[in-house]
Amino acid sequence: MSCSSSSGSEGEEEGFDSYRKGGYHAVRIGDPFSGGRYIAQRKLGWGQFSTVWLAYDTLSSVHTLFISKGSTFIQLRISASDGDLQNTKCVVRLIDHFKHAGPNGQHLCMVLEFLGDSLLRLIRYNRYKGLKLEKVKEICRCILTGLDYLHRELGMIHSDLKPENILLVSTIDPGKDPVRSGLTPLLEKPEGNANGGGGGGSSTMNLIEKKLKRRAKRAVAKISERRVSMVGEEASSKSERSLDGIDMRCKVVDFGNACWADKQFAEEIQTRQYRAPEVILKSGYSFSVDMWSFGCTAFELVTGDMLFAPKEGNGYGEDEDHLALMMELLGKMPRKIAVGGARSKDYFDRHGDLKRIRRLKYWPLDRLLVDKYKLPEAEAKEFAEFLSPVLEFAPEKRPTAQQCLEHPWMNVVSTQKNADSVESQVRNLKIKG
Repeated sequence: MSCSSSSGSEGEEEGFDSYRKGGYHAVRIGDPFSGGRYIAQRKLGWGQFSTVWLAYDTLSSVHTLFISKGSTFIQLRISASDGDLQNTKCVVRLIDHFKHAGPNGQHLCMVLEFLGDSLLRLIRYNRYKGLKLEKVKEICRCILTGLDYLHRELGMIHSDLKPENILLVSTIDPGKDPVRSGLTPLLEKPEGNANGGGGGGSSTMNLIEKKLKRRAKRAVAKISERRVSMVGEEASSKSERSLDGIDMRCKVVDFGNACWADKQFAEEIQTRQYRAPEVILKSGYSFSVDMWSFGCTAFELVTGDMLFAPKEGNGYGEDEDHLALMMELLGKMPRKIAVGGARSKDYFDRHGDLKRIRRLKYWPLDRLLVDKYKLPEAEAKEFAEFLSPVLEFAPEKRPTAQQCLEHPWMNVVSTQKNADSVESQVRNLKIKG
């Protein structure tokens, strides 16, 4: 669950029946928290354990208010967000935390800084075309700074790094930023407002109406998408959006699934498309799983496409397809790794070959970037040299976040940009001559 203008589970509501003893706390716009310091402004979204609200802080500005189902103190979230006093670590900052008593029990509340849109929203805004490499480098620098802080200073594994869990420091649309847009805060409860259940039949009707409206919007969106796809690529290229003026600085958020490196809570971690091979094979994991997810995210920023999007097939499942996709890109998995996990026998034979998917089509990363995504040869080579080690099958061979920050690709202007600069200088010389 994010702390932004675009957070929440899109397309669904949390359900009226979730507002019960031990469940969500019913919030109305204008509700006060922490002795009246924070005033609920509007709902931003919800997650498995909490609802998320934009809150006006009567002592300073606007923040994001997380209201959990219960009173369990989530130490990992506090630890990750509370140690960046200088605001330089690229993780979301904790402003305050307190407990709030309500009819459904006692709820732990966390107040986090308000951030902008997620990288997923940025990718969608850019119509899945991929960002310019200099912008990608700026974003990657922030992500790696955040991971380095979590790994080296806190000993923490994020375990669910993906574009949705990385937020820009400000919104793409300034009009959606409650500070930049000059939003006037609501300090009193509007008449007839019921948000999040607990308000009788009218609340139930509100939830049903919202669900129906969301379904109608999704249906209209699908029809629109079909129409756009029928127009063709030419029309699509004409409507490319400019990213100029958008602040690419970002922060890592959502530590709800995080764990300590020496105290892990779950075997199956990470969102499917960003899941490392050792997690699929259940061969143990550490900080390097976050680096694998970072590599998948960096590729997605450059191309607009997910690096791995596995699907079930005839006689094989998502996991085996996922492993096959990895090997088509990275080459055959070393036998020691292939057969070394608790679930290896489900997918590999004793030789380290997949049991049900035999014919793999190898397409190395540098060629994929050139052939499919039309990156210039030099740029593709440089990016592949940076990304390939991050996607090593052997977790111990993957570079750390700190090492990635020191990589030449992160610190040198791209070859293409240098070439453009030289060409421009030559043109200027010719003009002067």
